[in-house]
Amino acid sequence: MTHRIAELTAPEVADRLAAGAVAILPMGSLETHGPALPMGDYLVAEDIAGRIAAAATVLGADALVAPAIPFGGEDFFAGVAGGITLTVPTLTAVIEEMAEAFLRTGTRRILIVNGHAGTIAPAEAAARAIRHRHGAIIPALHLWREAGKLHAELGGPAETFGHGGDPVASVTLHLRPELCLPQRARPRQATGPYLGTPPTGFGAIRAHGVDFAVPMWVEEVAPGGVAAPDPRAANAAHGEQIVQRLVAAGAAMCLHLRDHAP
Repeated sequence: MTHRIAELTAPEVADRLAAGAVAILPMGSLETHGPALPMGDYLVAEDIAGRIAAAATVLGADALVAPAIPFGGEDFFAGVAGGITLTVPTLTAVIEEMAEAFLRTGTRRILIVNGHAGTIAPAEAAARAIRHRHGAIIPALHLWREAGKLHAELGGPAETFGHGGDPVASVTLHLRPELCLPQRARPRQATGPYLGTPPTGFGAIRAHGVDFAVPMWVEEVAPGGVAAPDPRAANAAHGEQIVQRLVAAGAAMCLHLRDHAP
C-alpha cells in the first residue's frame, strides 16, 4: 500500500483522510553538502516521511505523505550554484498554505518532517499561526537536530559530525547510496578569519571567550560545503540506526495525533 498522495487517486486520498489518516508534510533543501553527497536533502526527508507512514500504519495509524517542499529558507546557503532558497516569509507562507489545504477538507492530524536547519524557524512560525487561527496542533520533527543527538548516543565518531558529514552523510549513505560519492569525501579545509577571528560555527565568532552571532555564508565557515573535521568514516550502518530511531519516533507521534489531535 502506497502512502504518497501523488501516487493515489483523489477518492482514495479523500477516503483515507476522512477515516483519520495523518498528513505528513516533508521538507528539506537544495544546497551544498560537500563533494560526496547530493544537494537535495529533501529527498532524504521524503524517504523518512514515507517510512514513518509505513511504520505508523503497522501500529494502526494510517498516514499519507505530501510532496516535499524542496527549498529551504534563505540562510547560509544563498548563492550556492544550483541551490534554490526561499525567503523566510515566503517559506513560512508556503508551509501555512500546505497545512491550510488539509484543514479546509477537515484534516487536523498533520505532522511536519523537516530536513533542513534553515526551515526550523519558518516551520515553527507556521505551526504557531495555524494554532492561533484554527486551534490545530502541528508537531514538527526536525530531523538533523534530533539525529545530531542520536549520532553521539549511537557511537558516531566526533570527527564525522558537522555539515558535509554526519548525521546527514551516514543517513544519506543508508537511504540513497546511489546518489553518494563517498570516495570524494574529504576533511574540512581551513577557514579564513572573519572580523579577524576564525568562525566557531555557522554564524558565530568568538571574542574574549564569548560567542557572537554574525551573518555568514557557507564558504566562510565550511569551504566546499564541509564543516565536519573528517567525514570519511560516515557509513550506511550508522545511518540505518539513526533512521530506525527517527522512524520509530515519527510513528509514535502519528499515534498521538490519531488519538489526541484537537
